[in-house]
Amino acid sequence: MSSTTEQSITPSPAPTGRGYRIARGLTLANIATQAGIIVTGGAVRLTGSGLGCSTWPQCEPGEFTPTLHEATSIHPYIEFGNRTLTFVLLVVAVAMAVAVWRTRPALKWWGLVPALGVVGQAVLGGITVLVELHPLVVAPHMLLSLALVWYSVRFALRYRDARGRLGAPLTAERWASAGLLVVLLVVGALTTGAGPHSGDAGATERLALDPVTIAKAHAMSVWAFVALLAWIGWRIRRDRSAGERDEARLSYWVLVGVTLAQGAIGYVQYFTGLPALIVGFHLFGAAVLTAAHAAFFRLTARDTAEA
Repeated sequence: MSSTTEQSITPSPAPTGRGYRIARGLTLANIATQAGIIVTGGAVRLTGSGLGCSTWPQCEPGEFTPTLHEATSIHPYIEFGNRTLTFVLLVVAVAMAVAVWRTRPALKWWGLVPALGVVGQAVLGGITVLVELHPLVVAPHMLLSLALVWYSVRFALRYRDARGRLGAPLTAERWASAGLLVVLLVVGALTTGAGPHSGDAGATERLALDPVTIAKAHAMSVWAFVALLAWIGWRIRRDRSAGERDEARLSYWVLVGVTLAQGAIGYVQYFTGLPALIVGFHLFGAAVLTAAHAAFFRLTARDTAEA
């Protein structure tokens, strides 16, 4: 192998010291909070609390927080709790951006993306309330959160200069898996939009899609994703050039495990009539699946330019 090639696949050494450790910890905290907002958003939807606060950015006209009185239900507090986590998420994202700016200036603009995404997510969340949980707005609201989870995991690995794949290239397979992930997440969001969980008892408008048909389409996209993973596993198994130090192998098996678990939860929720608790686990699984794919996508790249 030529020295030029060796230089292209060897990442520059990451910084060390207290500042670097803090920044790296914040990249992980950013992932956790980006995924956490999906869980709390799911709780808002599944408890029928989507319109617990009737307006935005205030909870009620003239009041930014829920007011306790005899007729108050739990719904405003669940909705307000989700909004509060958005501010926590913004603080973490901004702190991460500042820490990255100080420790790795070359990545400073990339470090701003999660914070900008949170601002966009807050605005989209407000629009969701103002249009009374219209499913065509609710779906992008969740998909944006999933996109931020995917980006945040990939950025965290890039920040620590995680080494890419040492073996044969998997460029086509990586991008095909990313495309299929987008398809299954979008179709999954449409499936939810056609289902019974509107987010509020009074917000009954759902997508004009047959729930059974769209659920089957979602299942087909998942099976296509599983088939591609099987092909990738065969490619990795036959490739002996990577050696034991290939991090891509571990990220692949994590992705396989998460995908199978998420598929199992999906079938359980379908055949049990979509109980709220199981649907909540499926929403959490979507965040974990997205994160696992982001790690797989980054670690199966052969060099930092490709990653």
